[in-house]
Amino acid sequence: PSYTGDWGDYISFAERLRAKADREGVDLLLIDTGDRIEGNGLYDASTPKGKYTRDIFSEQDIDLICIGNHELYHKSSSESEYLSVVPTFQGNYLASNLDILDPDSGDRVPLAPRFKKFTTKNQGIRIVAFGFLFDFTGNANNTFVEKVEKTVRQKWFLEAIHGRDVDLFLVAGHVPLDSPEYNAIFKAIREVQWDTPIQFFGGHTHVRDYFRYDNKAYGFESGRYMETIGFMSITGLSTGGKPKSHDVQPANMLAAAPKFSRRYIDNNLYSFHHHTSLNSSTFSTPHGRNVSAMIAAARKALNLDHRFGCAPTDLWTNRAPFPNENSIFTWLQTQVFPSTISDPSRKDYPRLAIFNTGGIRFDVFKGPFTIDTTYSVSPFTSGFRYIKDVPYMIAMKLITILNHEVPQLLDLPYDLAARAPESDEVYLAAADTGHKFVQHPVNQVPLSTTSSNNQHKEPLTPGYTTTDAGGSDGDDTIHSPIRFYRVPNVFETRIGFPSHSSGDAELETVDLVYVDFIQRYVLLALEFLGTDYKEGDTDVYMDGTTMTEVISGWVKENWKGDC
Repeated sequence: PSYTGDWGDYISFAERLRAKADREGVDLLLIDTGDRIEGNGLYDASTPKGKYTRDIFSEQDIDLICIGNHELYHKSSSESEYLSVVPTFQGNYLASNLDILDPDSGDRVPLAPRFKKFTTKNQGIRIVAFGFLFDFTGNANNTFVEKVEKTVRQKWFLEAIHGRDVDLFLVAGHVPLDSPEYNAIFKAIREVQWDTPIQFFGGHTHVRDYFRYDNKAYGFESGRYMETIGFMSITGLSTGGKPKSHDVQPANMLAAAPKFSRRYIDNNLYSFHHHTSLNSSTFSTPHGRNVSAMIAAARKALNLDHRFGCAPTDLWTNRAPFPNENSIFTWLQTQVFPSTISDPSRKDYPRLAIFNTGGIRFDVFKGPFTIDTTYSVSPFTSGFRYIKDVPYMIAMKLITILNHEVPQLLDLPYDLAARAPESDEVYLAAADTGHKFVQHPVNQVPLSTTSSNNQHKEPLTPGYTTTDAGGSDGDDTIHSPIRFYRVPNVFETRIGFPSHSSGDAELETVDLVYVDFIQRYVLLALEFLGTDYKEGDTDVYMDGTTMTEVISGWVKENWKGDC
C-alpha cells in the first residue's frame, strides 16, 4: 500500500502544491525524466499501445520533460512521442541530443527543442534548461542519439550556456547521476559559468539517488515505476528576472551558495494528505478525480482485472537470491520454461534456452494473476530466436561468458539484467498492488522535526531506507529495510536433455534458444568462444510467441482455481 497513488492523485497533489507555492511566493516546477511507456497493462494491453495512457499522461501540467530509452526501442513509439507527446507539452519537452526522421518528410530533425530559457513567475528566477538521454545505442533506426560529450561541444550548446543572465542551469535527463554523460555536461558548464548553480535530474538506474558535483551543483533521481515523488528544494538562488522595485532579497543572499535539499515521498494518499494538510474529503481536485475516473474507465475497457489464475506464493525479482524457491527466475527456470519453450518443428531436439533477467520487470504477489499482472511482470514484445545444432560444449559455456565477460566487451544495457541498487545500503520495497490503500495506516510514519528512526513506536512497513550523498534523512516515510539481492544478467534452462547419467557426455549438439532482445550479446559471446555464427544463422523460434504470452499461457494451465 505504500505506492498506490494513481496519476489522478498525482495531479491533485501537484495542483495543491502549486497553489501553496503561489500563496507563499515561491516557485514549483514539475519535472519528468522519461520512460513513460511499457510495464503495465494500461499501456501494453491496448491496440495501438498507449491508446489510453497518452491522454491520461497529458493531463498533468509538466514544466520540463524529456525522453527515456523505452520510448525509442520501436519506430512506432518514437513517432508517437514526436507527433503526439511533444506537441502536447508545447516547448516544455526538450531533446538536447536526440533526432528523429520526420515521418512525413523523411528529414532528420530534432525530436523537440534542444533547450529553453524561461523565468519563473513568482520569484523571477532565470533558468536555462536542457533535456538529455544517456549514450543509448539500442534505439530503432529512425532515431539518432548523439553522444553527450559531442553534444556539449556544439555551437548551439556553447551559445546557450554563455551569458550572465541566468540564475540556474536545470538539466533533466534519463541519465544516471554519477555518469560520464552528466560529468561531461557539468564540466562544460563550469568551464563557462564557474559559479552559477546547476540542478541535475536523473533517471534510468531505478534508484533513489542524490549526488554532489560541487557546492552549487547537485543531482537528484526519484527511483522507479512511480513509487516515489521526488521533491528537490533549492533556496537562496538569485532572482535576476524579478522587477527591481519588488526585489526584497537581501544583498548578502546573492553571493551565498544556495541550499539544496531533497525528499523522497512515497506515492500514496497518506503522504499527499500529510504534505498538503488536507484529508480524504478535501484533498482531491476535480481535475484529479476526473483523471482517476479516466484510468478506471480505461482499465475496464481493457479488462485488466481479468484473472488468468491464482499465484500460490510471492515470487521476487531481487528480494530473494537466485537460485531460490522464492525467486521468480527459479520459477521460470524450473517450472515455466521446461514445459513451454518448444517449437513444433524442433520439439525432438534438446535445447538450451537463455533468458535475460532484465526482461522480467516486477514481482508476482500471492493472489490473483491478472492481465495487468502479466504486463507488469513481462511487458516487452520480445519473442524467441534460435541457432540449431550448436555444439553442446560451446553452448554450455555461454552462461559464464554472458554473465562475466560480455559486460566488459561492450556497454551492457541496463535492461539485460534485473539489477539491485549499486549500494547495499539502498533497500527497495515492492509495491503491494493487491491490497487497497488504507486511509491512515498506523505502520507508515512520516518524518518530521520531532521524529527520527529511533523514536517511532508503531510497527513499520518494509520499504525504502535510503542512504545517499546527503545522508540517511531523505526518505519522507520511515520503513523497515528490505534485503535486495543481485541476480545474474542471464540464466539458462536445459530442456529435452537425456535423463540418464551419461547424457551430457553423449550430447553433441543442442538448439540454442534465446530471447531476441539479447541476440547481439549471444552472437558476441559465441564469437568470443571462437565460433563464426552470424545473424543469418539464426531463425524465429515458436512462430513469434512472446515471453508475455509464454508466462500467461503457463499460468492459465497451472494456477487454476479461486484465490
